[in-house]
This record gives sequence, structure tokens and C-alpha cells, in this order.
Amino acid sequence: MLTEEIIVSFDQVEKKYDKESVLKTITFELERGKFYTLLGPSGCGKSTILNLLAGFTSPTEGSIYLNGEDTKNTPPNKRKVNTVFQDYALFPHMNVFDNVAFGLKMKKLSKEDIKKKVSAVLKLVRLNGYDEREITGMSGGQKQRVAIARALVNEPDVLLLDEPLSALDLKLRTDMQYELRELQQRLGITFLFVTHDQEEALAMSDEIMVMNEGEIVQTGTPIDIYDEPINRYVADFIGESNIVKGRMIEDYVVSFAGKSFQCVDGGMNPDEKVDVVIRPEDLVLTEAEKGALQIRVETQLFRGVHYEIVGMDNDGNQWMVHSTKKTEPGRRVGLQFEPQDIHIMRINETEESFDERIENYSAPASFSVEEGDRLDG
Repeated sequence: MLTEEIIVSFDQVEKKYDKESVLKTITFELERGKFYTLLGPSGCGKSTILNLLAGFTSPTEGSIYLNGEDTKNTPPNKRKVNTVFQDYALFPHMNVFDNVAFGLKMKKLSKEDIKKKVSAVLKLVRLNGYDEREITGMSGGQKQRVAIARALVNEPDVLLLDEPLSALDLKLRTDMQYELRELQQRLGITFLFVTHDQEEALAMSDEIMVMNEGEIVQTGTPIDIYDEPINRYVADFIGESNIVKGRMIEDYVVSFAGKSFQCVDGGMNPDEKVDVVIRPEDLVLTEAEKGALQIRVETQLFRGVHYEIVGMDNDGNQWMVHSTKKTEPGRRVGLQFEPQDIHIMRINETEESFDERIENYSAPASFSVEEGDRLDG
């Protein structure tokens, strides 16, 4: 039973084109007033979800609910959903006012109501005074604001954004990320944003759905997704990661790179093979003899806010470090990290099996990891 807070629900939705499965049994819910992001590489099914919700195509199997109502027999123009496309899809022969007013004119609203609504939404996207401006003479950022205004003027319950920032330069793209997030929070509308840019998703979202090959691999807040990736694919896709092979000795003790370390994960089988993730920014450079691990530096690049240092340990594992400290290729250095910086992933873990494992396991109430604890094995 859907609650009042749930505005969109996909229930066991599949989509096939010519017998090829584009979406594989997708199930999720969106709450009213949140910023959601579908994140994944090209061809993973992100835009297909938008098209299904907008009504541009129909599911092969399953049901889609909007405000608790099955959308099966609801045409696109009757859904309170609007889309901002990657190429903006503006009418080049119309000025700003006419582009934004187009949908309202199709609804046959009065001229007075149209003028009032268009003026209000142009002010909202900081384009007041641009009513008569020709589309062909506008910048990329201005065109994007017009496209957003055209979608918002119809007062949708859900705004779909299909990679709308991809054509902008880096600075403008960053500025628009702030503006979109601020706009969503002011309006309280549910945003469903599609992107392949990890930093964009992390910066803007309340929740992220990571997709791969037609499936939602992991769902969570940006912090959850970044700090606790469910498998190697998510860890590798979301930011830079050091991923090495390891083995669980017992709860809270994992072995990798020839040594055993305390960690904060449990609930796995003794001697189970696992993937171990440590983010580059969680590794601290120190003198070789003081490090929990030792590496020989191979390369060092200056990235503006930090140095990106890559080196190899004695077991042949490659490690990337983000540090404000400078070193030099060929030098032997130590790496320090805390137990909470070690993230353990079951090999080929899925979100369903992860949920089952969490339900069946609880850490001992007395468990704690003292800062700097490590077991050499």
C-alpha cells in the first residue's frame, strides 16, 4: 500500500526492445520533495526509466504508479511530469516567453494567466527581463534555464532531468549544480536526475541509484554509496578506489597485502575471500618504517588541491594516495590508515544479498576499535 509520501513507484518493471532486455525487473520508490539521481554509464537504462515515467514508452512487464495511480492508461500529457532534455529541445524560432508559455497555450489558459505564470517562473530561474530574448542569441546556461522554466511552469509533481548539464563547460556546470539543488529545495518538487558524472551525483542528490546493465546495483545517500560500496563495480565507479584481494580471518579482522588488520566489518564466513577498498584520501603518507603498509612510489602528479601518488607494495598491489605531502618516484614510503577506512565487500555482492546479511547479523554491543589498532600477521 502506497503512503502519502511516495509519489513514484516502479513495481517489477521490465523493458525489452526486440527481445533485448534494457531494464531487468526494476523496483524502487521515490518520496515527495527529494532529489534523486540515476547514475551509471551510457546504455545502462537510465534514460529508459525517465521515458517510462514520462509515458514516452510503456513497460514490457510490471507497473508504474504516480501519486498512487497506475499509469498504464495515462497518456504523457495527462501525467504531472515534465522533462528537461540534454539538448534542451527549445523552439529556435520562438523567443523566451513563447518557449516557456508553449505548454500553457496548449492547455488554453487565458493570456493573463499565462503572462502571470511565465513571469513568475522566469524570475525563479533568474531570467526576469529576458521575455523577448531570441533563443539563438542565448548562452548554454541561459538556454538551460529556459528549458527548466518551460518544465516548471506546468507545475509538475516530478521533474525529470536527462543529463541537462553535459553540454556546459566545467565552471558553468558547477554553478548550475548549485542552482538546480537550491531550486529543488525551494520548490519542494521531486527531481529525478540522470547523469554518468559521479561528482555531479554526489554533490546534488538526496539519494543515488547506481545502475549497471539494466539493473539498480545499489541505492543510498551519497555518503552511503561512497563510504560503503556494495561491490567492486560501485567502488570503482564512484570516485577513485584502491581495491585489493583480501580474506576475512574472523569478524573485524581482515588479511590483505600480506598482513592482518582490524576493520569494522563482520558477518562473513571465516577465511572468506573478499574485496578490500580503501579510498586514496584515507591513506596517510609517513616514513616507511612507521607505515602499516610500505610502497615504492612509481608516479606523482600534482592535481591542484593534492598530489596523486601511485606506488606498489611488496605483494604487487598498486596503491593510489591523495596527499598534500610531496614525495618523489623511487622513494619508499609508509601508508597509515584507520580501521574504519577499510571497507570490506563480498565478491559479486548484490543489494538483495547485502540486505539479507544485515538482517541476519548484528555486531556485538561491546565491540569497539581503538584508534590505530592493527594486527600484524
